[in-house]
Amino acid sequence: MTSIPARLVFYAPVLDTEGSYVTGAGTDGQTLIAIGAVLELFLIISNVGTAVVPYSIHKRVHEAGAVAYVTARLVECTFIAIGIVCILALSTLRQDAASGILAAVGEGIFAVYEWTFRIGPGVFAGIGNGLILGWLMYRSGLVPPRFALFGLIGGPLVSIFGVLVILGVIPPGSPLQVLVAPEFIWELGIGIYLIVKGYRTSSSEPPRRVRRL
Repeated sequence: MTSIPARLVFYAPVLDTEGSYVTGAGTDGQTLIAIGAVLELFLIISNVGTAVVPYSIHKRVHEAGAVAYVTARLVECTFIAIGIVCILALSTLRQDAASGILAAVGEGIFAVYEWTFRIGPGVFAGIGNGLILGWLMYRSGLVPPRFALFGLIGGPLVSIFGVLVILGVIPPGSPLQVLVAPEFIWELGIGIYLIVKGYRTSSSEPPRRVRRL
């Protein structure tokens, strides 16, 4: 969730200018951009941690599913990391680039950043944190199955929306983006649920795989 303030607040000097930030002068927004980049680094660390730490538990439910979840999260993190590099590159070019640098350079780097956001969080987050994790939780009963449906439903909706944006069928920021609400509820809710209650390993009728441990 640290990517939300990074994109909406700390990256605003770059995102509001859509790439022309690089042609400006001075240090306007440099500190904000750096803070946003650090927040997204924390996001990468947390994404990897939330995939690797419970791996031994998820493996007991379905080994291939556990591996797929870790892999999907790593792919998502790769795109996030590329986006961080793009934002920092724009900040650096504003400070150190030779005079007369073309706005097209900044616009090109900005375009790469936007596509990393649309493909990473826009597609792979739905596959990994939505569909795969939702399926693991639904199959295992480690969280209430009805709650896991938010991931099973929301994840594919996020990925489908992202693919449609890539294909140019719908524009980024389309009102249809409201369809990703189940994924938002799932990602926010599962973090809160696990902090407050943890996995349901002692339920009255635990899943077969969990009961054998």
